[in-house]
This record gives sequence, structure tokens and C-alpha cells, in this order.
Amino acid sequence: MTWQTHQIHNQFDELKDYNLLSTDAPLQEALARAGAQPFVEQLAQYGATLGRAETYTLADQANRYTPEFKPFDGRGRRLDQVEFHPSWHTLMALYREQGLIDLPFSDTRAGRWSAWAAGFFLHSQIEAGTMCPATMTQAAIPVIEREPALWAAHKDQLYSRAYDARDLPMAQKQSIWIGMGMTEKQGGSDVRANTTQATPVGAGGRGGEYTLRGHKWFFSAPMCDAHLVVAKTADGAPTCFFVPRWRPDGSKNPVQVQRLKGKVGNRSNSSSEVEFQDAYGIMMGEEGRGIPTIIEMASYTRLNCVVGSAAMVRQGLVQGLAYTRQREAFGKRLVNQPLMRAVLTDLALENEANVVLMMRLAQAYERGDDPTERAWKRVMTPAAKFWVCKRAVELTGETMEVFGGNGYVDDGIMGRLFREAPVNSIWEGSGNVMCLDVMRAIGRDPASAMTLLEELGTAGGDDPRIRAELKGLQAMLAEPPEHLEALGRRFTERLALVAQACLLRQHAPAFVADAFVQTRLDPYWGRIVGSLDIRHLAVDAILSRAYPA
Repeated sequence: MTWQTHQIHNQFDELKDYNLLSTDAPLQEALARAGAQPFVEQLAQYGATLGRAETYTLADQANRYTPEFKPFDGRGRRLDQVEFHPSWHTLMALYREQGLIDLPFSDTRAGRWSAWAAGFFLHSQIEAGTMCPATMTQAAIPVIEREPALWAAHKDQLYSRAYDARDLPMAQKQSIWIGMGMTEKQGGSDVRANTTQATPVGAGGRGGEYTLRGHKWFFSAPMCDAHLVVAKTADGAPTCFFVPRWRPDGSKNPVQVQRLKGKVGNRSNSSSEVEFQDAYGIMMGEEGRGIPTIIEMASYTRLNCVVGSAAMVRQGLVQGLAYTRQREAFGKRLVNQPLMRAVLTDLALENEANVVLMMRLAQAYERGDDPTERAWKRVMTPAAKFWVCKRAVELTGETMEVFGGNGYVDDGIMGRLFREAPVNSIWEGSGNVMCLDVMRAIGRDPASAMTLLEELGTAGGDDPRIRAELKGLQAMLAEPPEHLEALGRRFTERLALVAQACLLRQHAPAFVADAFVQTRLDPYWGRIVGSLDIRHLAVDAILSRAYPA
């Protein structure tokens, strides 16, 4: 006798086999505004590839079968190797083949930065860990470009679309990945507290050889072909060094991996602790200019964090909409339950606001260095990183709850999104660091900050709520610096929200912009997702635009 106590019904898997770009109206519109039409066909093909069930399976495998550290070979020789599941290599190759790592620098066509942001956004929805080496490699390109010898040796490898996973000296490889090693135990974000020492071999100086002795508490990712590292020279000045995995003579560089980090999320990617045992390195830039080098790189990596977090919110929203349109509870489809509609509407508005903000930032990186664009890069990048990354932590938890208990198990993507979200808020400067960075940027260049607010005022039009919010921000800027620093989180949150509101007023359909302004500039909004009054919002239009039924 075969026992069967129930029939399985009203159960639905996560959404798969769809095109991530063709179902994303706000992203398509942003690409058109940026003049990125020459890139759209390839991005659409990539969106279809990423949406396949097979790609979701690769992402699950890469996070389920995590990197394994191999310190020695079978005879005791030091290896310091990290082995990955084949799915990791397939996903890394998939991204590299798109040419997105070098696109903003190797291409000169209009819309290249927007096309890059779109591609990064699409891939990050499916698997985020592979984006860590991609982000660091991309951010390293403009820094390495200013070092003639390094650039001549490695330009073609940085621009290459071939994926080369072999652990060999760089001269023998088709393409390379660049990692970063900044953080030490005692300092965290305070890189000036670093203690790693750099000693010249011979004359030293820019482009000269050094030996490095010390440690790094976070070293990502250890199998990269080289890392950009901050160490102090004899006079205590923080300086940047290019530290390859292999010495020029073909011997293993003594960057000894102590262990891999057991992280909450980002499990497909390896992060490590290392010791430099007189490791070989090359000075980059002028001695003592390591901090400005980091800041330049961080301007790029922080943008990536914004795009990556927006991607997680997008994936959670799309999965939630697809699920609630099928699942029934208490005699109705979940999507028709009033409270669920409020939650989904809140998520959809957040997604649309994230997209216009990240794509406007991408345009700022392409347009040059006039005062307005400089303010977008210097002020709005850390503001967006603070707000979008913080919100992603809360919103991925909410989208996981849409699936109930099914969202809390590891058989699907929802739990992985939730675990992944905090890393972008922490990496490359935590929330407080971002707010302080906003305050410092405004303090150093108040004129460009006012230019930014003026541009937002123009974009926001005659909306009295937006004008009142901008006036409130200007009043906050008149506070003494010691008072404004303590208000950093409040100021940065309000700045990010009003920027999103202005951009939506300028670019989104009226029913989206109206709903965002009505909810986000309501003093009662924000205590919890979905606690908004949807009675006068175009809910059906908002949800249909977010992901077509």
C-alpha cells in the first residue's frame, strides 16, 4: 500500500526562465535616456542567459559548495590555494565574457557607464559573490593606468574577455583579476592605523621594488593575480603597493593565507586573513599618497555597492510579485490581499527609485568633472551607498517573508539575498563612514553641494513637498560642523530620498513619482515596510510596471 496523505497544490517555485532586462521597464528607460542603445542588444541577451533555470542552479551551487582552502600540497609545500566549485568558474567566465569589467574605460561611446551599471545590476540579481573580484578589478584599472610599466605589462590582460582560472605567474595568463588588501585588525576603516611595513629593495620610490611585512585582516579575494595593498614606508606614510601572487622569478610570493573568513553571506566568494612575510611589491603612486589612491578606488567600488544592493532589492521584488500572483491565502490571491498590496507597492517604489538614482550616478562618472557631476560623484555616491545598501538589508528580509517559511529555507534564492545584503553596507565603508564622507565632501566643497541641491530643485519642479525638503536640507547645512556631524545619518537619508524623489519626478510616470513623493515625504513613512496608505495610489499600474503579469 502506498501512503499519500495529501495532494500538493498552492505551492510555487521561485521565478526562473525569464529575461531580466526585457521585464524591467525602468532600467530600459534609463538606458535609453543615457544613449546606451548600442549596448542594449547584448544586455538583453545577457538578461535572458542570467534568467535561465540553469544559471539559478549555478548560483545555488556556488553558494552551497563554498571555497576550500588548501594551504599545502601532499608533500608539505606551501600552496595557499583556494579551490572553487566549477559553478563559480562558469559564472566568473560568464561575466568576464561580456566585457563589462573594462567597458567604462576601454570604450568611448556614450552610455558606456550606464551599460556597465545595467550589466552589473543584472548579474548581481542572480549571484553576488562573483561581483567582488569583478568590482575590485574594475576599480583598479584607472589606478594601474597611471603606472606606465604596470599598465604596459597588464593592460591587455585587464581588458581581456577570456576567463583564465589558472594559478600561474601573470606573464603566462590571458587575463587577470585584481584584489584589495587594506583592512588590518587594529584599524578597520581607519587605514592610517595600519602597521604593515614596506622596505625598499634598492632605491625604491615610485615603480620601485619593496618587501612588505605585516598582515591584513580582510584580504579579498586571495586567488586574485595581484592585490593593491596599503603599507607604511620608513617615515610612516601610508603608500599603495601592487603585490602579485607570484614573484617575477616565478616563485610563490610569500603572502601566506592564515584562514578563510566564515562569513554570514557572500559565501561563494573567498575572503581571507594573510601575513606578508617579506612579500614582493611595487610602489604605486607617490610615497605617502596611499590614502588618496584608496579614496579614488572607493569612489568606484562604492558605486558598485549601490548597484549591487539595488539588484538584490529588484530580485526580491520580482520573485515576490511572481509568487503572490499565484499563491492563494484566505480565499484570494496574495497579490490581491490589501496588506500584501501595500508591501509590494512599497517595494516597487523603492526599486524604481533605486534604478533612477544608480543610473544617474553612472552618468556622472561618464560626463566629466564639472561642479555638478563632481558633486554627484563626491557627495551622492556615499549618500546612495548609505541609503540603498541600508535599505537592502531590511527589504530583502521583507521579501523573504513574502514567501513565509519557504523563504526561510535554503532551497531557494530568498534566504541567500537576505544573507548577502549586509556586505554592501559594511564593505568599503560602513554606514557611519559614508555619512561622515558626505559631511566631509560638503565641508570641503560647499559650492558644489549647493549646485547639487539646485539641480535637484530644477528636477523636482514645482512640487511643494520637494521644495520644502530641499529647503530643510539647506537649513541643516547652516548648522555648526560639530552639530551637523551628529546629524549625519538624518541628513544623508533625507538627501538620498529627495534625490530619488526629484529624479522620479523628472523621469518616471506621474503615477510612480506621485506615489513616491506622497509616501516617502510623509513623516509617518518608513517605520516598517508597507506601512503606507495605498487608497489613493495607482497600485495596479505600479505593480504591473515593476514586473508585468
